[in-house]
Amino acid sequence: MPIYGLIRQEVVFSPEEVSAITKAFEAALQRLGLVKRSDPVAETVARKIIELARTGERDPDRLCDQVLMTYGQSARKAG
Repeated sequence: MPIYGLIRQEVVFSPEEVSAITKAFEAALQRLGLVKRSDPVAETVARKIIELARTGERDPDRLCDQVLMTYGQSARKAG
């Protein structure tokens, strides 16, 4: 899974933050219909989530939604 390898390069994330990033990654892959973690798009998703997390966003739902918007997907509906 590409996200773990990328996160290991980052020393700024706490275990709780890694959990949120991973949750966002898994949700984004599911919403995008990506199954293979070796897919180059999966790595791009991982890098984008990490980039967003570096800016301070830690909510997995918002991280996922922001990545989905990057791919032209609508954010999940509230409620």
